Amino acid sequence: MRHRDTIHDEQAGQRQDERPARLRIPAPGWLLAIAGGLALIAAAVAEPSAAGQAAGQDWQPFVLVTGLLLIGLVADGDGLFEAGGHQLARLARGGVTLYCGAAVLIGVVTALLNLDTSVAFLTPVLVYTARRRGGGEAPLLYGCLLLSNAGSLLLPGSNLTNLIVLGHLHLSGALFLSRMWLAWLAALAVTAAVLAVTEKRELLVTAVEPAGRARRPVLGLGLAAVVTATVLVVVLRAPAVPVVAVGLAAVAARGWQRNLAARDAFAVAGLPVLAGLFGIAVALGVLGRVWSGPAVLLTHLGSWATAGVAAVAAVLVNNLPAASLLAARTPGHPFALLVGLNIGPNLLASGSLAWILWLKSARTAGANPSLRRASRLGAVTVPLAMAAALAALMLTGAA
Repeated sequence: MRHRDTIHDEQAGQRQDERPARLRIPAPGWLLAIAGGLALIAAAVAEPSAAGQAAGQDWQPFVLVTGLLLIGLVADGDGLFEAGGHQLARLARGGVTLYCGAAVLIGVVTALLNLDTSVAFLTPVLVYTARRRGGGEAPLLYGCLLLSNAGSLLLPGSNLTNLIVLGHLHLSGALFLSRMWLAWLAALAVTAAVLAVTEKRELLVTAVEPAGRARRPVLGLGLAAVVTATVLVVVLRAPAVPVVAVGLAAVAARGWQRNLAARDAFAVAGLPVLAGLFGIAVALGVLGRVWSGPAVLLTHLGSWATAGVAAVAAVLVNNLPAASLLAARTPGHPFALLVGLNIGPNLLASGSLAWILWLKSARTAGANPSLRRASRLGAVTVPLAMAAALAALMLTGAA
């Protein structure tokens, strides 16, 4: 019997080996990488000079966000974000206070470590914070996404689009901050206020003080990397290479201590997605250089219309390729352009990479966010936040 069973198993195995292998469909990130690679090759073959110029304008933002995400990973491993969320939950006496504190935390992390870092690491922290207090998680869950996009106007590294548009301006981080601080504050405050009114029922839920203690954060490598990156972004006009060097060094140190796996760093950096977006951005940058249509359109628009066009373009093709297309030539209203590129993506999931990271992080935390609900909230907050930011630019003379 055993002999027959063995023969039968061998024959079954042979038949299974003879079956045609199923085609494995690449993950969406790799599909985007393939599409971006093909677009990049086509652009380089068609217009080599324009492709070189577009790549020279676009590469630094993608390198910078990679470094900031790696630094965020190390900071998260040191418990910095978790400790911030837990301390916030302990200090806040009510849902409104907790929400206001979370808005400040989101704004600071977004400004210093990029909006992608904010949504990737703060989303699960804020979801856990809301659950620990027994209050509604929706204001913090959706607020993390919308406030991260709206709060990405302060520093060049806060959003990749800032660096793409800054390619023509050659501004230092300090000078950029002096032009945009009031617009950043206005967009963040208006978005937070509208969300608070929209989600007031859940904010008024009586919460309890969280039980237990969060693990004590390690005030070492992660904090040092965050401070160093912040200084580099503010002081240097081209901080991408130094910041990614800091990120790689921090990850290597954690790996040497066997506290961080290389696959985790690769997953957090999202290199296939970044590579795909880079290829598409360069291709659209080439289009903007060989076709004068976008530049001519922007020269005939005021600051408010420029921001509107930028918001629509961001939703249609993602804000990074949109920035490369619309800033291929020096725009007439660069700061208004950034208002549309940074705040406009809150309208739809196609607007920015932050949506993908937010959705992934929220689901990892056990939440089930609704893209439709997020878009409805964005439809209310975006026009008001953009209007507030543009009015602020007019007050400071940057419009």
